[in-house]
Amino acid sequence: MYTRILVTLENSPADVTILTHVRELAKALKSTVILIHVADGWAARNVNALQLRESEEMRDDRAYLAQCCAQLETAGINTDAVLASGDPSEEIVSAAERENVDLIAMATHGHRFLNDLVRGSVANDVRHRSRVPVLLVRS
Repeated sequence: MYTRILVTLENSPADVTILTHVRELAKALKSTVILIHVADGWAARNVNALQLRESEEMRDDRAYLAQCCAQLETAGINTDAVLASGDPSEEIVSAAERENVDLIAMATHGHRFLNDLVRGSVANDVRHRSRVPVLLVRS
């Protein structure tokens, strides 16, 4: 059913919630998990256009992804990781297509209407733009 699952991580406590759900799902379905974190700081958004070096934040993000991959692989789950930079919604949807996944799994913060208007909702944007199912788990 779901052979390749893209899991969005933001290097926050919300990641524990989504990883717990996906770990069990991937084990049951023998799925491959692709972790993605989108670095969206100034340097990350401009690293290619301005030919910048990878920032300390991006190096920390890469290390975090490696740590999460190792934990899933220890549980017997085939795992890969992608560190993207730019607009989170665009990068997640692009990665889903590029990686040929059949499910995107994301933790949500449970913002309400006004907060979503002010801060935006990556999950909502991905949900509307994705061509594959999106699993949203409230953290």
